[in-house]
Amino acid sequence: MKIYNTLNNRKEEFVPINEGKVGMYVCGPTVYNLIHIGNARPMIVFDTVRRYFEYKGYEVNYVSNFTDVDDKIIKAANEEGVDASEISERYIKECKQDMEHMNVRPATTHPKATEEIDGMIDLIQTLIDKGFAYEVNGTVYYRVKAFQGYGKLSGKNIEDMEAGHRDLLVDGESEKEDGLDFVLWKPKKEGEPFWKSPWGDGRPGWHTECSVMSRKYIGETLDIHAGGEDLIFPHHENEIAQSEAANGVKFANYWMHNAFLNIDNRKMSKSLGNFFTVRDIEKKFPLQILRFFMLSVHYRSPLNFSDTLVQSAANGLDRILTAVERLDEILGKVDKNTELKAEEEQVVKDIDSFVAKYEEAMEDDFNTADAIAAIFELVKLANVSVNESSSYALVKKAYDTIVKLLDVLGINAKREEESLDSKVQELIDQRQEARKNKDFAKADEIRDQLLAMGIELKDTREGVKWKRI
Repeated sequence: MKIYNTLNNRKEEFVPINEGKVGMYVCGPTVYNLIHIGNARPMIVFDTVRRYFEYKGYEVNYVSNFTDVDDKIIKAANEEGVDASEISERYIKECKQDMEHMNVRPATTHPKATEEIDGMIDLIQTLIDKGFAYEVNGTVYYRVKAFQGYGKLSGKNIEDMEAGHRDLLVDGESEKEDGLDFVLWKPKKEGEPFWKSPWGDGRPGWHTECSVMSRKYIGETLDIHAGGEDLIFPHHENEIAQSEAANGVKFANYWMHNAFLNIDNRKMSKSLGNFFTVRDIEKKFPLQILRFFMLSVHYRSPLNFSDTLVQSAANGLDRILTAVERLDEILGKVDKNTELKAEEEQVVKDIDSFVAKYEEAMEDDFNTADAIAAIFELVKLANVSVNESSSYALVKKAYDTIVKLLDVLGINAKREEESLDSKVQELIDQRQEARKNKDFAKADEIRDQLLAMGIELKDTREGVKWKRI
């Protein structure tokens, strides 16, 4: 199995620290609002990586944190006039619901930053004792130049980085010894949550959290550390500096990063009006379709999101699920005692060859796009070679194989018909209400929304009829 390691910018054979086990840490969201589809991509991608390891028989310790203390959480709490913990707990609950709907399995452990403060204080004290950190007026900074390997993950040159920070030091606007030094502990401000420490009341810097939680729940050296490519610098670079300075051993053997997600070929942002939460997408498409769409492109390739592309993925998934339904229907008709016929042996070999193709794709840096292509070939074979005159053994083989390979991708082989039907009916009701209120623009908007979901409406004397297209 080969993994593209960001640390060395090449594919490397995966060799676990402990045979048959994988320790995997994935940076989780900062919980101040509903998660957006940019958050969803690493959740779906690395859940699939985990599933494939488990499919191959590995025992996976999968740790993904919640950052539940942060400036954005505090800002949201102050705006609502509530405690920061109320905001974070609310959105942790909402995040878990979205993850469930995307069929993202719960992590082995979901640590929260606020529950690991003591460990962060211990780590910071260790770094001070070893000369890698220093305190100024209640703020503790990491001494970047004391760590020899800084920049090895991001490929950034320390001299080039330093050039951009010199002005602050010359003007006396910084307490830092060096412009590159980053915060490990910050003193409290009025109206902010805080914890007691040897350097005064305050809270940890963001980078400190993951170093502590990964060490506690996996160990000093991780098999895999993963997240979005936006975290490579400074977050993951700083994690390496902290962890390796404190522990004296390599922090992670393999670094995996998913590429960015764009909306209609533009970067997603609220200012552009193209910012979508997972809940926004769920109003249009079952999240199983979102998952299938995200896996239809290799995780290291930029992903462009548009209704047209998602609808194309929905059509592709529909072909697969229709084939599964057909096989399931045939299973209910054929005699369960019929053994494999001689002329069916080649079909079984072909099925096994597509499984091998699927596994080859997944073991080449988790190429889910090619793995899905193998499933389509398997579906085509089943449609052509399996029918009601086939033996039960062959039908079962075809059915079980497709279902199992879909499950590794986190795709449920059963349609989400009931939930989709209820959403369609709800939108139709809203459209009827808009027409009644002569809000024809709204009615047309809902019709277009349903069309994007693959639902066509027809207004008849008996009422509104709909069908899938």
